Amino acid sequence: MAELGLASSVITVIDLSAKVASWCSEYYANVKNARDDIERLQREAQGLKATLERVQSLCDGPNGVKLQVSQSLREAVKDCKKQLDQLETKLEPRTTNKLMSRYGMRALRWPLKSKEVDGIIKKLGNCKDNISFSLQVDQELQILNIHQKIVLDKLRSADNAEFDSHDEEHNARCYHGTRVELLRQIDTWARNRGSERIFWLNGMAGTGKSTISRTVAQTFVDKGDLGASFFFKRGEGDRGHAGMFITTIATQLIQKLPSLAPHVQNAIEANPGISKKALKQQFDTLVLQPLVKIQTHPQKSSSIVIVIDALDECDREEDVRTIIRLFSQVKQITSIQIKFFLTSRPELPIRLGFEDISGKYEGLALHQIPEPIIKEDISAFLEHQLAMIREDYNKSVTQNRQLPAYWPGHTTIQSLVGMAIPLFIFATTVCRFINDRKCGQPKDQLAKVLKYETRSQASKLDATYLPVLDQLLVGVTISERRALVEEFRQVIGSIIILASPLSATSLDRLLGVPEGTVDNRTDLLHSVLSVPSRPDNPIRLLHLSFRDFLVDTEKRETNPFWVDEKDAHNKLVTRCLKLLSTSGNLKKDICNLRTPERPRADVDKQTIDAHLPSVIQYACQYWVYHLKESGNIICDNDQVHNFLKCHFLHWLESLSFIGRLRESIRMVDNLMAIIEPIKSSEISTFLHDAKRFILTYCSIAGLSPLQLYSALTFAPKKSIIRNTFQKYIPNWIVQEPNTGLEWNAVLQTLEGHSDAISSVAFSHDSKLLASASYDKTVRVWDTATGTLQQTLEGHSEWLLASASDDKTVKVWDAATGTLQQTLKGHTDAVSSIAFSHDSKLLASASDDKTVKVWDAATGTLQQTLEGHSDWVWDAATGTLQETLEGHSGAVSSVAFSRDSKLLASASYDNTVKVWDAATGMLQETLEGHSDLVWDAATGTLQQTLEGHSGRVMSVAFSHNSKLLASALDDKTVKVWDAATGTLQQTLEGHSDWVRSVAFSHDSKLLASASYDNTVKVWDAATGTLQETLEGHSGAVSSVAFSRDSKLLASASYDNTVKVWDVATGTLQQTLEVNGYISTLSFDITNSILITNIGCLKLNTTGFLTLPISSQE
Repeated sequence: MAELGLASSVITVIDLSAKVASWCSEYYANVKNARDDIERLQREAQGLKATLERVQSLCDGPNGVKLQVSQSLREAVKDCKKQLDQLETKLEPRTTNKLMSRYGMRALRWPLKSKEVDGIIKKLGNCKDNISFSLQVDQELQILNIHQKIVLDKLRSADNAEFDSHDEEHNARCYHGTRVELLRQIDTWARNRGSERIFWLNGMAGTGKSTISRTVAQTFVDKGDLGASFFFKRGEGDRGHAGMFITTIATQLIQKLPSLAPHVQNAIEANPGISKKALKQQFDTLVLQPLVKIQTHPQKSSSIVIVIDALDECDREEDVRTIIRLFSQVKQITSIQIKFFLTSRPELPIRLGFEDISGKYEGLALHQIPEPIIKEDISAFLEHQLAMIREDYNKSVTQNRQLPAYWPGHTTIQSLVGMAIPLFIFATTVCRFINDRKCGQPKDQLAKVLKYETRSQASKLDATYLPVLDQLLVGVTISERRALVEEFRQVIGSIIILASPLSATSLDRLLGVPEGTVDNRTDLLHSVLSVPSRPDNPIRLLHLSFRDFLVDTEKRETNPFWVDEKDAHNKLVTRCLKLLSTSGNLKKDICNLRTPERPRADVDKQTIDAHLPSVIQYACQYWVYHLKESGNIICDNDQVHNFLKCHFLHWLESLSFIGRLRESIRMVDNLMAIIEPIKSSEISTFLHDAKRFILTYCSIAGLSPLQLYSALTFAPKKSIIRNTFQKYIPNWIVQEPNTGLEWNAVLQTLEGHSDAISSVAFSHDSKLLASASYDKTVRVWDTATGTLQQTLEGHSEWLLASASDDKTVKVWDAATGTLQQTLKGHTDAVSSIAFSHDSKLLASASDDKTVKVWDAATGTLQQTLEGHSDWVWDAATGTLQETLEGHSGAVSSVAFSRDSKLLASASYDNTVKVWDAATGMLQETLEGHSDLVWDAATGTLQQTLEGHSGRVMSVAFSHNSKLLASALDDKTVKVWDAATGTLQQTLEGHSDWVRSVAFSHDSKLLASASYDNTVKVWDAATGTLQETLEGHSGAVSSVAFSRDSKLLASASYDNTVKVWDVATGTLQQTLEVNGYISTLSFDITNSILITNIGCLKLNTTGFLTLPISSQE
């Protein structure tokens, strides 16, 4: 039985059950006294046979292979055979004497007692039940596997990114006998369990990095050690960016390590949108945590290697650095040893990325390989390739035309080697050129190459590509030459700058040239372009260096085929918009859904591709990219404006069908950035309204594209988009909703926290927003699109800090979401934290009456300033370095000077102390208010500023770091010399507590907010009162100047924020809010106010429910 397959075993048992039933029939006919028992046993045998025949049918069916490996079914069939074998032995008739045996006669006698029959029937029934149960279990498992496959299929993978994809199929591997020492070194790194988890191979263009990557990947496949591969390629759609990088890697890892599947499945079910989240969250959820959770593999002594090629061709520098940082985290995986082999050019962002993880990777630069080794490898490659070219050519021609056996000869090969070093791309391109029969015979082609031998010393790329291009000009007149070069720039110039490759057929249509033009122009360029035999397959660059060669501005005068990159982009955007504006290419309900509620998910890809051909999809996705790269600007009633006025909604609908709708937000941002400043009022207001429309409705329209048109009825009555496309409002909507006239102040609503939000803060460049919640997470959002970038669980240039009532400060890497340090040392709740303006220091204030100053990069505690509420720690070691004592009451506020040298702390002990941040020494005690001023470089208390007769409510440095102002509950403001601690001015005039003070960014003015419902503006140098701003009906809690010092915002307990013209004191705007505002600041554009309860847009009224707070 053991050696039989399941199907064979089932057949054997079917035969046995049939045999038993047959014996029962014979006994039934000849034995009179046991017919009931015989009949019962026969029925059981026949029932068992029927069950087994069903199993046989399933084994012969489409899922039979899966049943064959079912251990439970195999065991049930095995037990069944055992029972039938025993029963057959008992039922087989025996002869009673020798005489009857001699004549073949049998005397049938029923061999079983009634109780034995009962037992046998029970055992056979159990066998039948076990078989049926096993089939049900296998069916359930199949259903679960199908469900798992459906879930895992939600992971988006980049087409043709794997090293062995169809697109990479014919690309070169290292020729046998070349790169031997390098490949050995990489293999040793992979096998050594003590080596670093990352190996970075770098080299300039054309040095053979991708060939090495393909060879390394194939080697690991042969050994069973390749976990995944991703070959970046600029201009190749999803291979040119990191959007599908992590999901592609995760998909391949699941195939390599099936035990990952349930963990990844659970992650996707918990967060269905994970494929669109930030890289860090994708990596952590889909790769890192599943690898941590799988069982260990003690028998697996080697590593699982992931090969990443051409990281420099990933289009966003920020993504490149993030990827490098993420890979450095794999050391925490103990279940299996994961390693990463990466190649790239040594460009600055990548070098900086590896500098971030210094000491955590191994590396090699190809230019460090000795020249004799490179020379030997290129020589071996050329000898092999040219020999193959000679043999193939000789097979195809008559004997009198054949090349001699010694062709091309050792001397010629060495000349080619000298021209090539150190570029392998020269050798591969030259061999393709020599072998291109459309261009001529190998001997003649070789002669053309050798003409550039002397030129190769000046430019390797000239020698590589000019032989291929110059042949296009052979035998043409001057006038023909101009036309040929112009057509070359139109066709080839477009191919090399495409954001994603297109077929010859699509390019013909995009460029508006006769069918076949692109094919004709690329006929003689097969040595530098991958030109497929089918006109509907995309044309690709064989190597990025060809593009580099054509657009090199230094070759403008010397290369007749030089391509003006900006001009090429300009022509492409013109063609894209003309194509999209052509009747029928874009229209309402382009895919004939007919009903607006029908989801995009119900429309198959074939239907979408039929109504939106690849060239239309390309134009929709990339016309803004080409416009941006062209360097052009846009204005009223130009081609861009006219296109948007006619087809804006059609364009969004098409983007929704191809899954790119959310990308339109950044496209509109890019358009707004290139508006011509004078003649562009209409397009400017159109784009602003368009962005509000997209932000408001992209979520629903991304699910059901035709809801874009229904959304028009919900847009404000004065919305430009609504009024421009009024005719597209569905006629079945008879009762329009009651909407406002204008967009309200809500730019976006960011959802994701599971509990109340306690604090928010913008990054200094306003690109990121961090929100802290009582759900014990900090979330980092992309402010432009509202996309969740990170979720930080555990209680920026790239640092983000959070303070908590648990007496700790946590410091995070905002790019990767990694917890860098937990700073412990405070003995009471941490009430306030602040980064210095150069981002090098972090101060924390606590209810334990101390301030601590930390090195933000290393986490080292620099100082502990006692007497206020903040502690200072060593962020690298968590060690408390120093405690700066001075305050006798809780510290309410901390602030760094703009030059980051001083730190001021305010306390309810009626003093301000100024400290040297470097040394921790107390420089001054400014008595009479609650602030301390510290030197941020030394940690020294610079001043204790005394002089207030009440508690100090707020402190602020001037932006030139020369002055320090303190606000008191004694109705005064005091202005101090921050360097000496000398009291400069006492500003009197308020009739109640002064709650907040702020300097203008030019340090000339000082504003004070008071419980007397007014704001006063003072000359910071002389103390002269400039303006008293009246209008609030409640106490004023906070004030802030705009970045240009022209506007002043004030927040009040009357639930309003007022914006004033600083020069005239005129009230510009009143914004109504729903809550108490304690902190207030302008963003860098001066158009948005950032508060602890939200963000206020200054050109409208109302409240924006973004979770935004102070930087405290």
